[in-house]
Amino acid sequence: MAELKYLQEVLREDNTVLTVGTFDGVHEGHKAIMQTLVEKAKKRGARSVVVSFDPHPRDIINPGKDGIHLLTTLKERAEILEEIGIDLLVVIPFDRDFSLLTSEEFVRNVIYNKIGVSEFVIGYDHHFGRDRKGTIETIETLGEELGFDSYVVSRREMGNTTISSTVIRKVLSQEGDVVRASQLLGRPYILNAIVIHGDERGRQIGYPTANLRPESENKVIPKNGVYAVKVRLVDKWYGGMMNIGMRPTFDGEEKTLEVNIFDFDQMIYGKKLQVRFIDRIRDEVKFNGIESLKAQLDEDKKTSMAILEKLSA
Repeated sequence: MAELKYLQEVLREDNTVLTVGTFDGVHEGHKAIMQTLVEKAKKRGARSVVVSFDPHPRDIINPGKDGIHLLTTLKERAEILEEIGIDLLVVIPFDRDFSLLTSEEFVRNVIYNKIGVSEFVIGYDHHFGRDRKGTIETIETLGEELGFDSYVVSRREMGNTTISSTVIRKVLSQEGDVVRASQLLGRPYILNAIVIHGDERGRQIGYPTANLRPESENKVIPKNGVYAVKVRLVDKWYGGMMNIGMRPTFDGEEKTLEVNIFDFDQMIYGKKLQVRFIDRIRDEVKFNGIESLKAQLDEDKKTSMAILEKLSA
């Protein structure tokens, strides 16, 4: 993955092309900025740097009841950025004091003095600094004074929807439309998780499941329902189907995440795996009994396998 460092660990380097933003999801709109950044860094023989924040600034500036649920953890963001060609992800711990920096103070004291910059790449609608007063004009003016260039990446849309992390979070959590989310992200939505002990009811009806605990409690979880998925365990991929929900047939009281991995029969408690959401099959339903549930799971497996076979064709 792209090297991940916190601000205090970074060595200043003048020959740096960078951009700044939370970039949760590193979606198709973000990629336009990243690809421009990589191209310009190559032309200059410079290091390419993405400056991001943790926690999400909205959690500090306008904290909600449950906080912002993220499309990507920092580690996931670094892995995606490496695929694009970014050298370094710099993480700035975002707290109340940092939020009070003006846009000019941020560019001077953080970007210029601590990281270094020869060219600043910015999205057409980016605002930053205290009260989000920093604009493209702020960067252009400071660039002239401090001796760095700036470049603005124009608006990018997909269909009639402006691509944003907020839109993708809604598509996943409220609609469960993982196909649409994949289109907006430019790749399947992923969930990294650890296998935990469950009640083993699935094994009793011929559909053993791995019960999952997300590595990050702040990850967006798709809407309750059944999904066709790909599962990576170590370096091997498997097909599978995943249920997210309350297990109403068994009068469940807590949301569970369970994945049935096809053609797989190993004990993997405590292991890490990655789930890639390919398509949504159906809503969660309460069945009259075990036989009705098993019959539906048979159909779900057929549907999932057909979806995954089409994917690999």
